[in-house]
Amino acid sequence: MRKHVGFLLGTVAGACLTLLVASPQGAHLFAVANAAAHSDSSNTYSQLNLFGEVFEKVKTDYVEKPEDSKLVEGAINGMISSLDPHSRYMNEKGWAEMQETTHGEFGGLGIEVTMEDGFVKVVAPIDDTPASRAGIMSGDVITSIDDDDQIQGMTLDQAVNKMKGAPNSSIRLKIVRKDADKPIEVSITREIIRVRPVKYHVEGGDIGYIRITSFNEQTTEGLRKAIGDVQKQVPQDKLAGYVVDLRNNPGGLLDQAVSVTATLMQRGEVVSTRGRNPEETQRFTAHGGDMTKGKPLVVLINGGSASASEIVAGALHDHKRATLIGTRSFGKGSVQTIIPLGTGNGALALTTARYFTPSGHSIQALGIKPDIEVLQDVPDEFKTRSEIKGEASMRGHLSAEGAEQTGSQSYVPPDEKNDKALAAAFNQLRGVTVNADAKNADTKAAQKRPVPN
Repeated sequence: MRKHVGFLLGTVAGACLTLLVASPQGAHLFAVANAAAHSDSSNTYSQLNLFGEVFEKVKTDYVEKPEDSKLVEGAINGMISSLDPHSRYMNEKGWAEMQETTHGEFGGLGIEVTMEDGFVKVVAPIDDTPASRAGIMSGDVITSIDDDDQIQGMTLDQAVNKMKGAPNSSIRLKIVRKDADKPIEVSITREIIRVRPVKYHVEGGDIGYIRITSFNEQTTEGLRKAIGDVQKQVPQDKLAGYVVDLRNNPGGLLDQAVSVTATLMQRGEVVSTRGRNPEETQRFTAHGGDMTKGKPLVVLINGGSASASEIVAGALHDHKRATLIGTRSFGKGSVQTIIPLGTGNGALALTTARYFTPSGHSIQALGIKPDIEVLQDVPDEFKTRSEIKGEASMRGHLSAEGAEQTGSQSYVPPDEKNDKALAAAFNQLRGVTVNADAKNADTKAAQKRPVPN
């Protein structure tokens, strides 16, 4: 990282020197640039002096003697939280726990959460975990942990750390739901959460259904196993295609999004990332790995499909490798780079770039729009929380390149027979024409055509 920064500074200095030698106008520009840089630097040092003064005042005059390390960590958290919702500082413990999560195994409840208006909000419970079995739902707001009423003052990491713990230990949560008259109290027993990111089965003897719930270090391996097992169960000439279900998948690791996409298409760009400077642009590509042997794909997305899910869906769509069915995705199109800060100092998750699909479409605060929109029939008791507001509604989010899109349905019926998007996907693969123009894309009177191979 330091070598890279040094190279960039050297390049800038060289350009300025070239400009200075080239002409008197260049010399003037260089002098102005130097003056502006000196002014900015002086202002920065003045602000740092102000911080030092406040730090010393707190240390010497606060009613109780504070810990220096806590003051510094609080200052860092305040600085990072002023940037965007996804940049954050992790102390040593938080950094270790994040590494556990990306490995796919940790102790806790099994929920994806975010911070909203000072409270912890559930993005989605992870399948087959204590949280999902206890009835925790997307959109629930956690206001209290073990009767601690101070959760509103916690950082997201602090709240997550309180919810994690030893297996078989219990935790009490107080939850607010929009359609509930009063807060709901739930007692949950923690377990070792082994996130199995891929689940699959053969549907009707001719379709491979594959659900990807997250993108951790096990995801691509799980996908390859799923495709291999489907191919063992269904002869190639009988296999109509695959449904890849990314609904309510909050994302995860970028390299897994790239390798998952590379498993499903032959070759081509998967995603590009563009930072502050043009030279920081990176492109990630797939090379000859389509394990499905060109079989048709349908990808299911909804308002809870975010980040890595949107990368996969966007790439497969732009390369005309898959049909997207469902509702508009979340719109989380920014890159967080993990920067370790040295032994004992934790790490920084810093937003450093935006994602773009192969066609150049920015995901940020826009999301991925499906080819065929299918709205679910939502039971009355879930109607007030069946829609996720999306990235565009998050305070401090990076602006979109275009008109921002907010709100998208995220409800998935627990019983497959009531799942209209899934039914539309099966019909699409079996050669049933789906009415793409209807706002609620019911499977209309089926018009048969030959099943593609």
